[in-house]
Amino acid sequence: MPKKAKPAGSGKEEGPVPCKQMKVEAAGRPSALNFDSPSSLFESLISPIKTETFFKEFWEQKPLLIQRDDPALATYYGSLFKLTDLKSLCSRGMYYGRDVNVCRCVNGKKKVLNKDGKAHFLQLRKDFDQKRATIQFHQPQRFKDELWRIQEKLECYFGSLVGSNVYITPAGSQGLPPHYDDVEVFILQLEGEKHWRLYHPTVSLAREYSVEAEERIGRPVHEFMLKPGDLLYFPRGTIHQADTPAGLAHSTHVTISTYQNNCCCMTSTYKTLQRKHIFYVLRDQHTPSRLRLNERCRVGYHIKSQSSEAASSWGDFLLDTISGLVFDTAKEDVELRAGIPRQLLLQVESTTVATRRLSGFLRTLADRLEGTKELLSSDMKKDFIMHRLPPYSAGDGAELSTPGGKLPRLDSVVRLQFKDHIVLTVLPDQDQSDEAQEKMVYIYHSLKNRRETHMMGNEEETESHGLRFPLSHLDALKQIWNSSTISVKDLKLTTDDERESLVLSLWTECLIQVV
Repeated sequence: MPKKAKPAGSGKEEGPVPCKQMKVEAAGRPSALNFDSPSSLFESLISPIKTETFFKEFWEQKPLLIQRDDPALATYYGSLFKLTDLKSLCSRGMYYGRDVNVCRCVNGKKKVLNKDGKAHFLQLRKDFDQKRATIQFHQPQRFKDELWRIQEKLECYFGSLVGSNVYITPAGSQGLPPHYDDVEVFILQLEGEKHWRLYHPTVSLAREYSVEAEERIGRPVHEFMLKPGDLLYFPRGTIHQADTPAGLAHSTHVTISTYQNNCCCMTSTYKTLQRKHIFYVLRDQHTPSRLRLNERCRVGYHIKSQSSEAASSWGDFLLDTISGLVFDTAKEDVELRAGIPRQLLLQVESTTVATRRLSGFLRTLADRLEGTKELLSSDMKKDFIMHRLPPYSAGDGAELSTPGGKLPRLDSVVRLQFKDHIVLTVLPDQDQSDEAQEKMVYIYHSLKNRRETHMMGNEEETESHGLRFPLSHLDALKQIWNSSTISVKDLKLTTDDERESLVLSLWTECLIQVV
């Protein structure tokens, strides 16, 4: 890794250029991507920029362009996805709309050239060559192992879903009009060169996608060419457009995105908050328990729920947290259980009395929140784990579904594995009636998630995987979570039977191993 990153010119005498803080050129050859850990992967991805510098100066603030003159890295980027990969992918059954879009920007508008049904490589190539159309391939990590490997590590690093799209654009063409996205974007240039123009946001940290008219956005503030091995980052809300110049070979880049914050996420969370008291009762009616090693200690289960997007903003986190906080506070505070004034819901405007009472309740909740160490958030944690990628596996993935090694016993020493793919949260018991709900500890994991459906927003039900324990097991579970290794006999439980049953339950789900 070079000791110093130097700003470089754009090679143009006129027109906007990236600012110095945005553009760096590696003085030497960056290391290959490092998959030792999620943090090392991200560090190598944005090399030579330091992680601390990136999050202090660029993340959610302004674009960053890293231009590299590294043939080895360019070759590696090129291996992630090529135009020729479409032939083998189409033979596996790709469909227009779901897997592939064919489009072109015409007079500032997106023109979709999709056919019906299956996408055939010869037709895609014909539209590409003759109509100068861009081919957009959705979520290639479902089929390309190295992208799965990269995005799985990035999901661990960000704690948020990470999707991707590949864009293949012929020379002298542009696929999309100027627009901004609702995601943090990392562009990796894989093949050929692409001309980019970035503009000042009209909506900072936008929560939804929007096309912008040329006359509204003005002149670009940054303009440059991306070459194989280069990386571009820009925050959600950054207006951008890109084209492949005439006279060059086609361009292929992959857009890796995270931190989606669209409005439907907050709306979904709000609706969950509204019907929380019935949600826990209804969603498990047809959910059989399985592997009941000890009814008192552990219940294994499958839960069916509709697919959704996982949100990542403070607003979403607040909505997810406050519902449980209100539920708990109302148990102790009679004022929160008192009825609202008659006809309050019929008022056209909020009354002074109602506003004053709500303000007081919010201050009460804030005071309670300041002093709590309880686990916060529940639905966001669960949604993320349910919809994220499973751990990357170069083999058949047996280690994710079949326990290995020794069976844990009371005299065993154990350690947690796949920690980045597990969340622990406390929820009302989903198997009890609303009148008698007790809190339980729920563990959700992504070891058995289906890579093939990742980020596809499938309408079919998504299955979650995990375990449920009595609240009395929370301290023992925290011991396992917070220790590199721990002796089973040292777990904070009342009986040896409970200790053995707990670790056996976790081992059966492939969540711990005996060391």
